[in-house]
Amino acid sequence: MAQAITPFLMFQGNAEAALRFYVSLIEDSEIISLSHYDETQPEVAGRVYQAMFRLGQQRVRCIDSPVPHDFDFTPSFSFFIDCDSEEELTSLYNRLSEQGEVMMPLDDYGFSTRFAWVADRFGVSWQLNLP
Repeated sequence: MAQAITPFLMFQGNAEAALRFYVSLIEDSEIISLSHYDETQPEVAGRVYQAMFRLGQQRVRCIDSPVPHDFDFTPSFSFFIDCDSEEELTSLYNRLSEQGEVMMPLDDYGFSTRFAWVADRFGVSWQLNLP
């Protein structure tokens, strides 16, 4: 029996801002569940204890880690979006790369006539494509 596979993102204090940003960008997306740490853990009170959101048909889990880590997100994992139009691609590129990092600017790379790869302001990697 196949199991559901859900990406898991571990933030360090900005999970709610990130998931709200992503849901605002991607059509047909929603926050499914969102709970916060309470005052029993004062160092993380108010941060995301656990959340589930949906981007299109992809469900994603996330938390704010209660433990500080020396690592962050890596571009070896990224969301890949096939856009429906040049306008959608350009809009996502502009909004996701704002205060982020452009790893491959929007261009023709041979394998795709319109492609870009960015890391957003939260460090999450996105590959954007116009098939």
